[in-house]
Amino acid sequence: MDVNFLIDSIVNHQPQDHDLLNEFVLGVASGEVSVEQATAWLKSVHKHGCSVEDTVQLTKSMIASGAHLVWGEGPPVVDKHSTGGVGDKMSLMLAPALAACRRRVPMLAGRGLGHTGGTIDKLESIPGFNCKLNPDEMKHIVEEIGCCIAVQNDAIAPADGVLYSIRDVTDTVDSVPLITASIVSKKAAEGLEALVLDVKCGNAAFMRTQEDAEELAQSMVRTAQGLGIKTKAQITSMGQPIGSHVGNALEVIESIEVLQGKGSADTRNLVILQGGELLAMTDEQLSPEEGRELIARVLDNGEALEKFRLMCVNQGVEEELAQQLVREPERVLPSSQQQTTILSRKEGHVVNVDSMACALLAKSHGAGRYALEDIVIPEIGFVFHVAQGIQVKENQPILTFYHNRELSENEHMALQTLIQLSSQPCKGKERLISIVE
Repeated sequence: MDVNFLIDSIVNHQPQDHDLLNEFVLGVASGEVSVEQATAWLKSVHKHGCSVEDTVQLTKSMIASGAHLVWGEGPPVVDKHSTGGVGDKMSLMLAPALAACRRRVPMLAGRGLGHTGGTIDKLESIPGFNCKLNPDEMKHIVEEIGCCIAVQNDAIAPADGVLYSIRDVTDTVDSVPLITASIVSKKAAEGLEALVLDVKCGNAAFMRTQEDAEELAQSMVRTAQGLGIKTKAQITSMGQPIGSHVGNALEVIESIEVLQGKGSADTRNLVILQGGELLAMTDEQLSPEEGRELIARVLDNGEALEKFRLMCVNQGVEEELAQQLVREPERVLPSSQQQTTILSRKEGHVVNVDSMACALLAKSHGAGRYALEDIVIPEIGFVFHVAQGIQVKENQPILTFYHNRELSENEHMALQTLIQLSSQPCKGKERLISIVE
């Protein structure tokens, strides 16, 4: 295989031969393409980029390298993808809420690496929850109850798994075309009709600036649309932690509170925003506003909560435990050995909650991974009793840190500085920044 021909095309900003590109990707999956050849191609794309047409073909080839779901007649098949953020737990509520609105949601998700926890880490804090589903098991559960959430596996887009492992050690992770093909190939393999992308930007996001977030969003939207999937991207702010709970088991608790019709308004509003858009994209008679009303209704009337319970049971949780989980999640999920609550030292208005500092402190206590093989401690994390824009009084509880080992003096001091106050009133910022379609 003449990989150099592909590389020359990239360097000269010419279209790659799509038959040869397809042969290359399938060769990566089978092992016929060497790591050295794949590395040379990856570094070329990382340095010179590639066109939307080539990115679409790369994504198609990644899909073709493994299994993909095919659906018969029935409700629209939809999903969302988020680039991740501190406290980003939307999938846990969105999948059952969409299922309650007669959508099929075969959600593939990942484990966390870096400062944020993954959807799979959160779900695996539930005793017995099985995320390791093969494509046939995914299809069966979705046809039965409307949704499932499974970990990405070697059956789906295996070429991406190989390329990602090489990208990880060759410093080629931050390439927009490569990120695009990696994300969209797995979502397209689900057999989707519609996809919403939540691209975060801010100091605790993968994309720090709005400009970078919109560049990635445009690339993913164009590529998914090139595969025939209705796609929109929502650029959202990652300046503050999402909702009130950060940490794997703690985020399950908050998600269930929202599914009970309660919980954080911040979290609830994001679920409604994303879900409402997907409903409107798959029903010409429905406006986004009406879609948001439908999502809000199933969060309030218990239908989404029931879908979540059914998903738990279908993915391995014992029936009685699932019943208790949706009523009293604190009694089912693991809990930390120690809790440290911080009181406000003065009166004022919350200007900022330092998302990155919170995430890094929780990670240092085991809430996240430094390497893929690390074991996550699910009960570690934060509950925030205040949010940006809230007025607080002196000695009012502002946050609680859940941990197992003793805190150092420096960690005690760090906890005191995570929430910044001002004497001047401050408004909480809107999450939604812009939409790319």
